[in-house]
Amino acid sequence: FLFLSPDDIRHYYGEGQALYFGFLEYFTFALVPMALIGVPYYLFDWENYDKYVVFAVFNLVWCTVILELWKRFSTSLAYSWGTLSRKKAFEEPRPGFHGVLGFNPVTGREEPLYSNTKRQLRVYLVSLPFVLLCLYLSLYVMMIYFLMEGWALSVHDEEPTFWTGVLLFIPSIIYAVVIEIMNLVYRYAAEFLTEWENHRLESSYQNQLVLKVLVFNFFNCFASLFYIAFAMQDMALLRQSLATLLITSQILNQVMEAFLPYWLQRRRNKKMMRKVQKRKAVAEAELPLAEQVRLEADMSTYLGTFDDYLELFLLFGYVSLFSCVYPLAAVLVVLNNITEVYSDAFKMCRVFKRPFSEPAANIGVWQLAFEAMSVIAVVTNCSLIGMSPQVKAYFPESETQLILWTVAIE
Repeated sequence: FLFLSPDDIRHYYGEGQALYFGFLEYFTFALVPMALIGVPYYLFDWENYDKYVVFAVFNLVWCTVILELWKRFSTSLAYSWGTLSRKKAFEEPRPGFHGVLGFNPVTGREEPLYSNTKRQLRVYLVSLPFVLLCLYLSLYVMMIYFLMEGWALSVHDEEPTFWTGVLLFIPSIIYAVVIEIMNLVYRYAAEFLTEWENHRLESSYQNQLVLKVLVFNFFNCFASLFYIAFAMQDMALLRQSLATLLITSQILNQVMEAFLPYWLQRRRNKKMMRKVQKRKAVAEAELPLAEQVRLEADMSTYLGTFDDYLELFLLFGYVSLFSCVYPLAAVLVVLNNITEVYSDAFKMCRVFKRPFSEPAANIGVWQLAFEAMSVIAVVTNCSLIGMSPQVKAYFPESETQLILWTVAIE
Protein backbone atom coordinates (compact mmCIF):
# COMPACT_ATOMS: atom_id res chain seq x y z
CA PHE A 1 0.00 0.00 0.00
CA LEU A 2 2.91 2.37 0.61
CA PHE A 3 3.67 2.55 -3.11
CA LEU A 4 0.16 2.12 -4.52
CA SER A 5 -1.18 5.18 -6.30
CA PRO A 6 -4.52 6.71 -5.24
CA ASP A 7 -5.92 5.48 -8.57
CA ASP A 8 -5.11 1.88 -7.62
CA ILE A 9 -6.71 2.21 -4.17
CA ARG A 10 -9.75 3.91 -5.71
CA HIS A 11 -10.24 0.85 -7.93
CA TYR A 12 -10.80 -1.33 -4.85
CA TYR A 13 -12.25 1.02 -2.22
CA GLY A 14 -13.54 4.19 -3.89
CA GLU A 15 -12.58 7.85 -3.86
CA GLY A 16 -13.01 8.38 -0.10
CA GLN A 17 -10.46 5.72 0.86
CA ALA A 18 -8.16 6.70 -2.01
CA LEU A 19 -8.03 10.31 -0.82
CA TYR A 20 -7.28 9.21 2.75
CA PHE A 21 -4.42 6.95 1.74
CA GLY A 22 -3.25 9.60 -0.73
CA PHE A 23 -3.18 12.20 2.04
CA LEU A 24 -1.42 9.81 4.43
CA GLU A 25 1.31 9.06 1.88
CA TYR A 26 1.56 12.73 0.89
CA PHE A 27 1.89 13.79 4.52
CA THR A 28 4.57 11.14 5.08
CA PHE A 29 6.69 12.20 2.12
CA ALA A 30 6.20 15.89 2.99
CA LEU A 31 7.70 15.18 6.42
CA VAL A 32 10.91 13.77 4.94
CA PRO A 33 12.62 17.18 4.38
CA MET A 34 11.77 18.24 7.93
CA ALA A 35 13.10 14.93 9.25
CA LEU A 36 16.32 15.28 7.25
CA ILE A 37 16.84 18.77 8.65
CA GLY A 38 15.80 17.76 12.14
CA VAL A 39 18.32 14.94 12.64
CA PRO A 40 21.52 17.05 12.32
CA TYR A 41 19.77 19.94 14.07
CA TYR A 42 18.97 17.61 16.98
CA LEU A 43 22.50 16.17 17.10
CA PHE A 44 24.42 19.46 17.00
CA ASP A 45 22.06 21.74 18.96
CA TRP A 46 20.87 19.29 21.62
CA GLU A 47 21.31 21.67 24.56
CA ASN A 48 21.17 24.96 22.67
CA TYR A 49 17.44 25.62 22.86
CA ASP A 50 18.02 29.25 21.90
CA LYS A 51 18.93 28.21 18.36
CA TYR A 52 15.47 26.96 17.39
CA VAL A 53 14.63 30.15 15.47
CA VAL A 54 15.67 28.85 12.05
CA PHE A 55 13.77 25.60 12.52
CA ALA A 56 10.67 27.52 13.68
CA VAL A 57 10.79 29.65 10.52
CA PHE A 58 11.00 26.49 8.43
CA ASN A 59 8.05 25.06 10.39
CA LEU A 60 5.68 27.94 9.77
CA VAL A 61 6.48 28.01 6.04
CA TRP A 62 6.29 24.21 5.71
CA CYS A 63 2.90 23.75 7.38
CA THR A 64 1.33 26.36 5.08
CA VAL A 65 2.91 25.25 1.81
CA ILE A 66 2.20 21.53 2.09
CA LEU A 67 -1.53 22.09 2.65
CA GLU A 68 -1.76 24.36 -0.38
CA LEU A 69 0.07 21.78 -2.50
CA TRP A 70 -2.21 19.04 -1.20
CA LYS A 71 -5.28 21.01 -2.28
CA ARG A 72 -3.87 21.24 -5.79
CA PHE A 73 -3.00 17.53 -5.82
CA SER A 74 -6.40 16.39 -4.50
CA THR A 75 -8.19 18.66 -6.99
CA SER A 76 -6.20 17.09 -9.83
CA LEU A 77 -7.19 13.62 -8.60
CA ALA A 78 -10.86 14.57 -8.30
CA TYR A 79 -10.81 16.06 -11.80
CA SER A 80 -9.30 12.88 -13.27
CA TRP A 81 -11.90 10.78 -11.42
CA GLY A 82 -14.82 12.94 -12.54
CA THR A 83 -15.89 13.85 -8.99
CA LEU A 84 -14.63 17.44 -8.87
CA SER A 85 -17.96 19.06 -9.76
CA ARG A 86 -20.10 16.40 -8.12
CA LYS A 87 -22.58 18.03 -5.76
CA LYS A 88 -25.52 16.59 -3.90
CA ALA A 89 -28.32 18.87 -5.02
CA PHE A 90 -30.84 17.21 -2.71
CA GLU A 91 -29.04 15.32 0.03
CA GLU A 92 -31.19 12.55 1.45
CA PRO A 93 -31.99 12.44 5.21
CA ARG A 94 -29.51 10.27 7.06
CA PRO A 95 -30.73 6.89 8.40
CA GLY A 96 -30.73 7.97 12.07
CA PHE A 97 -32.88 11.06 11.49
CA HIS A 98 -36.37 10.91 13.03
CA GLY A 99 -39.34 13.21 13.45
CA VAL A 100 -43.00 13.75 12.69
CA LEU A 101 -43.95 12.50 9.23
CA GLY A 102 -44.75 15.33 6.84
CA PHE A 103 -44.05 16.79 3.39
CA ASN A 104 -40.74 18.41 2.49
CA PRO A 105 -41.60 21.86 1.04
CA VAL A 106 -38.61 21.70 -1.34
CA THR A 107 -38.88 18.20 -2.78
CA GLY A 108 -42.61 17.69 -2.13
CA ARG A 109 -41.90 14.20 -0.81
CA GLU A 110 -43.10 12.66 2.42
CA GLU A 111 -40.34 12.39 5.02
CA PRO A 112 -39.72 12.98 8.75
CA LEU A 113 -39.66 16.62 9.84
CA TYR A 114 -37.96 18.01 12.96
CA SER A 115 -37.96 21.56 14.29
CA ASN A 116 -34.65 23.36 13.81
CA THR A 117 -35.38 25.38 16.96
CA LYS A 118 -35.45 22.22 19.07
CA ARG A 119 -32.19 21.10 17.54
CA GLN A 120 -30.50 24.44 18.29
CA LEU A 121 -31.77 24.33 21.88
CA ARG A 122 -30.23 20.90 22.30
CA VAL A 123 -26.95 22.12 20.84
CA TYR A 124 -26.59 25.29 22.91
CA LEU A 125 -28.28 24.25 26.17
CA VAL A 126 -26.95 20.69 26.49
CA SER A 127 -24.10 19.90 24.09
CA LEU A 128 -22.18 23.16 24.51
CA PRO A 129 -22.24 23.10 28.36
CA PHE A 130 -21.15 19.45 28.23
CA VAL A 131 -18.18 20.28 26.01
CA LEU A 132 -17.19 23.15 28.32
CA LEU A 133 -17.43 20.84 31.33
CA CYS A 134 -15.16 18.32 29.60
CA LEU A 135 -12.65 21.07 28.83
CA TYR A 136 -12.67 22.05 32.51
CA LEU A 137 -12.03 18.43 33.54
CA SER A 138 -9.19 18.27 31.04
CA LEU A 139 -7.70 21.44 32.56
CA TYR A 140 -8.04 19.93 36.05
CA VAL A 141 -6.20 16.76 34.96
CA MET A 142 -3.48 18.94 33.44
CA MET A 143 -2.96 20.71 36.78
CA ILE A 144 -2.61 17.33 38.49
CA TYR A 145 0.02 16.41 35.92
CA PHE A 146 2.03 19.55 36.71
CA LEU A 147 1.86 18.72 40.43
CA MET A 148 3.22 15.25 39.68
CA GLU A 149 5.91 16.77 37.47
CA GLY A 150 6.97 19.15 40.25
CA TRP A 151 7.10 16.31 42.80
CA ALA A 152 9.26 14.16 40.49
CA LEU A 153 11.59 17.10 39.85
CA SER A 154 11.97 17.80 43.59
CA VAL A 155 12.81 14.15 44.27
CA HIS A 156 15.42 14.18 41.50
CA ASP A 157 16.98 17.43 42.75
CA GLU A 158 17.32 16.08 46.30
CA GLU A 159 19.12 12.89 45.27
CA PRO A 160 19.97 12.68 41.55
CA THR A 161 20.32 9.01 40.58
CA PHE A 162 19.51 6.90 37.54
CA TRP A 163 16.13 5.89 38.96
CA THR A 164 15.12 9.43 39.88
CA GLY A 165 16.09 10.40 36.31
CA VAL A 166 13.69 7.73 35.05
CA LEU A 167 11.08 9.04 37.48
CA LEU A 168 11.10 12.38 35.64
CA PHE A 169 9.42 10.70 32.63
CA ILE A 170 6.75 8.83 34.62
CA PRO A 171 4.32 11.79 35.05
CA SER A 172 4.38 12.51 31.30
CA ILE A 173 3.77 8.85 30.44
CA ILE A 174 0.85 8.63 32.88
CA TYR A 175 -0.56 11.89 31.54
CA ALA A 176 -0.27 10.64 27.93
CA VAL A 177 -2.18 7.45 28.82
CA VAL A 178 -4.85 9.48 30.64
CA ILE A 179 -5.16 11.77 27.59
CA GLU A 180 -5.85 8.78 25.32
CA ILE A 181 -8.43 7.38 27.75
CA MET A 182 -10.18 10.75 28.04
CA ASN A 183 -10.20 11.16 24.26
CA LEU A 184 -11.78 7.73 23.85
CA VAL A 185 -14.47 8.29 26.49
CA TYR A 186 -15.25 11.76 25.13
CA ARG A 187 -15.54 10.35 21.62
CA TYR A 188 -18.40 8.06 22.65
CA ALA A 189 -20.09 10.90 24.54
CA ALA A 190 -19.76 13.22 21.52
CA GLU A 191 -21.26 10.59 19.21
CA PHE A 192 -24.20 10.12 21.60
CA LEU A 193 -24.84 13.87 21.86
CA THR A 194 -24.57 14.45 18.12
CA GLU A 195 -26.98 11.59 17.48
CA TRP A 196 -29.35 13.01 20.10
CA GLU A 197 -29.28 16.42 18.40
CA ASN A 198 -31.04 14.69 15.48
CA HIS A 199 -29.37 16.29 12.47
CA ARG A 200 -31.23 15.73 9.22
CA LEU A 201 -28.26 15.46 6.85
CA GLU A 202 -25.19 13.26 7.15
CA SER A 203 -22.95 16.22 6.28
CA SER A 204 -24.26 18.37 9.16
CA TYR A 205 -24.01 15.39 11.53
CA GLN A 206 -20.37 14.82 10.56
CA ASN A 207 -19.55 18.53 10.84
CA GLN A 208 -20.98 18.76 14.35
CA LEU A 209 -19.24 15.57 15.46
CA VAL A 210 -15.88 16.65 14.02
CA LEU A 211 -16.19 20.07 15.69
CA LYS A 212 -16.92 18.57 19.11
CA VAL A 213 -14.15 15.99 18.88
CA LEU A 214 -11.50 18.33 17.48
CA VAL A 215 -12.06 21.06 20.08
CA PHE A 216 -11.70 18.62 22.96
CA ASN A 217 -8.80 16.63 21.48
CA PHE A 218 -6.88 19.79 20.64
CA PHE A 219 -7.32 21.19 24.14
CA ASN A 220 -6.68 17.86 25.82
CA CYS A 221 -3.50 17.07 23.86
CA PHE A 222 -1.90 20.49 23.46
CA ALA A 223 -3.02 22.60 26.44
CA SER A 224 -0.14 21.39 28.63
CA LEU A 225 2.39 22.14 25.88
CA PHE A 226 1.06 25.68 25.43
CA TYR A 227 1.18 26.22 29.19
CA ILE A 228 4.77 25.00 29.42
CA ALA A 229 5.87 27.05 26.40
CA PHE A 230 4.22 30.40 27.15
CA ALA A 231 3.36 30.41 30.86
CA MET A 232 6.32 28.51 32.33
CA GLN A 233 8.67 29.27 29.39
CA ASP A 234 10.61 26.10 30.15
CA MET A 235 11.96 24.79 26.84
CA ALA A 236 13.68 21.77 28.41
CA LEU A 237 10.42 20.60 29.99
CA LEU A 238 8.58 21.38 26.74
CA ARG A 239 10.94 19.13 24.80
CA GLN A 240 10.63 16.32 27.35
CA SER A 241 6.82 16.55 27.49
CA LEU A 242 6.45 16.71 23.70
CA ALA A 243 8.69 13.66 23.19
CA THR A 244 6.90 11.62 25.87
CA LEU A 245 3.40 12.54 24.71
CA LEU A 246 4.24 11.88 21.06
CA ILE A 247 5.92 8.50 21.60
CA THR A 248 3.33 7.25 24.09
CA SER A 249 0.38 8.30 21.92
CA GLN A 250 1.92 6.61 18.86
CA ILE A 251 2.41 3.33 20.73
CA LEU A 252 -1.13 3.40 22.14
CA ASN A 253 -2.64 4.24 18.73
CA GLN A 254 -0.83 1.35 17.06
CA VAL A 255 -2.09 -1.02 19.75
CA MET A 256 -5.67 0.25 19.56
CA GLU A 257 -5.86 0.48 15.77
CA ALA A 258 -3.98 -2.59 14.60
CA PHE A 259 -3.13 -5.15 17.26
CA LEU A 260 -6.34 -4.99 19.30
CA PRO A 261 -8.77 -5.34 16.33
CA TYR A 262 -6.65 -8.15 14.92
CA TRP A 263 -6.58 -9.96 18.27
CA LEU A 264 -10.34 -9.60 18.75
CA GLN A 265 -11.03 -10.78 15.22
CA ARG A 266 -8.66 -13.71 15.60
CA ARG A 267 -10.30 -14.68 18.88
CA ARG A 268 -13.78 -14.41 17.35
CA ASN A 269 -12.84 -16.68 14.49
CA LYS A 270 -10.51 -18.99 16.38
CA LYS A 271 -12.04 -22.23 15.17
CA MET A 272 -12.26 -21.01 11.60
CA MET A 273 -8.66 -19.84 11.63
CA ARG A 274 -7.52 -23.26 12.81
CA LYS A 275 -9.25 -24.83 9.83
CA VAL A 276 -7.68 -22.25 7.53
CA GLN A 277 -4.17 -22.89 8.86
CA LYS A 278 -4.65 -26.66 8.73
CA ARG A 279 -5.88 -26.54 5.16
CA LYS A 280 -3.09 -24.24 4.04
CA ALA A 281 -0.48 -26.45 5.71
CA VAL A 282 -1.80 -29.57 4.02
CA ALA A 283 -2.73 -28.50 0.52
CA GLU A 284 -1.76 -24.82 0.22
CA ALA A 285 -5.07 -24.28 -1.53
CA GLU A 286 -7.63 -21.50 -1.39
CA LEU A 287 -10.53 -21.67 1.04
CA PRO A 288 -13.80 -23.23 -0.07
CA LEU A 289 -16.33 -20.55 -0.95
CA ALA A 290 -18.68 -21.42 1.93
CA GLU A 291 -15.89 -21.14 4.55
CA GLN A 292 -14.64 -17.89 3.01
CA VAL A 293 -18.15 -16.40 3.17
CA ARG A 294 -18.59 -17.40 6.83
CA LEU A 295 -15.20 -15.98 7.72
CA GLU A 296 -15.86 -12.63 6.05
CA ALA A 297 -19.43 -12.39 7.37
CA ASP A 298 -18.12 -12.51 10.95
CA MET A 299 -15.73 -9.62 10.37
CA SER A 300 -16.41 -6.28 12.04
CA THR A 301 -17.95 -3.41 10.08
CA TYR A 302 -15.52 -0.73 8.96
CA LEU A 303 -16.57 2.57 10.58
CA GLY A 304 -14.85 4.93 8.16
CA THR A 305 -11.79 7.15 8.22
CA PHE A 306 -12.81 9.46 11.08
CA ASP A 307 -10.32 8.06 13.62
CA ASP A 308 -7.59 7.84 10.97
CA TYR A 309 -7.94 11.51 10.03
CA LEU A 310 -8.12 12.47 13.71
CA GLU A 311 -4.82 10.72 14.40
CA LEU A 312 -3.16 12.50 11.46
CA PHE A 313 -4.59 15.80 12.68
CA LEU A 314 -2.99 15.37 16.12
CA LEU A 315 0.32 14.23 14.63
CA PHE A 316 0.29 17.26 12.33
CA GLY A 317 -0.24 19.40 15.40
CA TYR A 318 2.67 17.86 17.30
CA VAL A 319 4.98 18.43 14.33
CA SER A 320 3.87 21.90 13.26
CA LEU A 321 3.40 23.50 16.69
CA PHE A 322 6.44 22.65 18.81
CA SER A 323 8.81 20.46 16.81
CA CYS A 324 11.31 23.34 16.67
CA VAL A 325 12.26 22.49 20.28
CA TYR A 326 12.28 18.74 19.55
CA PRO A 327 13.50 18.27 15.95
CA LEU A 328 13.17 14.47 16.11
CA ALA A 329 9.37 14.80 16.17
CA ALA A 330 9.22 14.68 12.36
CA VAL A 331 11.38 11.53 12.30
CA LEU A 332 9.07 9.79 14.77
CA VAL A 333 5.98 10.80 12.81
CA VAL A 334 7.50 9.53 9.54
CA LEU A 335 8.18 6.14 11.13
CA ASN A 336 4.68 6.11 12.61
CA ASN A 337 3.07 6.96 9.26
CA ILE A 338 4.94 4.19 7.45
CA THR A 339 3.63 1.64 9.94
CA GLU A 340 0.23 3.39 9.77
CA VAL A 341 -0.01 2.75 6.02
CA TYR A 342 0.55 -0.95 6.50
CA SER A 343 -1.65 -1.25 9.61
CA ASP A 344 -4.52 0.58 7.87
CA ALA A 345 -4.09 -1.59 4.80
CA PHE A 346 -4.06 -4.67 7.04
CA LYS A 347 -7.31 -3.57 8.69
CA MET A 348 -8.94 -2.95 5.33
CA CYS A 349 -7.85 -6.28 3.84
CA ARG A 350 -7.89 -8.68 6.79
CA VAL A 351 -9.85 -7.36 9.78
CA PHE A 352 -12.93 -5.47 8.57
CA LYS A 353 -15.55 -6.11 5.95
CA ARG A 354 -14.93 -4.30 2.71
CA PRO A 355 -16.67 -0.90 2.94
CA PHE A 356 -19.02 0.46 0.32
CA SER A 357 -17.43 2.86 -2.13
CA GLU A 358 -18.37 6.52 -1.56
CA PRO A 359 -17.55 9.20 -4.17
CA ALA A 360 -15.59 12.17 -2.83
CA ALA A 361 -14.03 15.29 -4.32
CA ASN A 362 -11.74 16.13 -1.36
CA ILE A 363 -11.11 15.24 2.27
CA GLY A 364 -14.05 17.41 3.31
CA VAL A 365 -14.16 19.17 6.65
CA TRP A 366 -10.74 17.78 7.54
CA GLN A 367 -9.14 20.18 5.07
CA LEU A 368 -10.52 23.08 7.12
CA ALA A 369 -9.30 21.39 10.32
CA PHE A 370 -5.74 21.05 9.02
CA GLU A 371 -5.77 24.62 7.73
CA ALA A 372 -6.95 25.88 11.12
CA MET A 373 -4.09 23.95 12.73
CA SER A 374 -1.63 25.54 10.29
CA VAL A 375 -2.87 29.01 11.29
CA ILE A 376 -2.36 28.16 14.97
CA ALA A 377 1.08 26.77 14.07
CA VAL A 378 2.09 30.05 12.42
CA VAL A 379 1.05 32.03 15.49
CA THR A 380 2.79 29.56 17.83
CA ASN A 381 6.07 29.45 15.94
CA CYS A 382 6.17 33.23 15.57
CA SER A 383 5.58 33.57 19.31
CA LEU A 384 8.37 31.08 20.05
CA ILE A 385 10.67 33.08 17.76
CA GLY A 386 9.75 36.25 19.60
CA MET A 387 10.58 34.58 22.93
CA SER A 388 14.07 33.52 21.81
CA PRO A 389 17.02 35.43 23.32
CA GLN A 390 18.44 36.21 19.86
CA VAL A 391 15.32 38.11 18.84
CA LYS A 392 14.84 39.73 22.25
CA ALA A 393 18.34 41.14 21.96
CA TYR A 394 17.15 43.40 19.13
CA PHE A 395 14.53 44.95 21.43
CA PRO A 396 16.35 45.42 24.75
CA GLU A 397 14.30 48.40 25.91
CA SER A 398 10.78 47.92 24.55
CA GLU A 399 8.87 44.66 24.85
CA THR A 400 5.89 46.32 23.17
CA GLN A 401 7.83 46.75 19.93
CA LEU A 402 8.80 43.06 20.04
CA ILE A 403 5.15 42.05 20.38
CA LEU A 404 4.06 44.37 17.55
CA TRP A 405 6.77 43.04 15.23
CA THR A 406 5.77 39.45 16.08
CA VAL A 407 2.11 40.14 15.33
CA ALA A 408 3.04 41.89 12.06
CA ILE A 409 5.12 38.91 10.95
CA GLU A 410 2.25 36.56 11.84
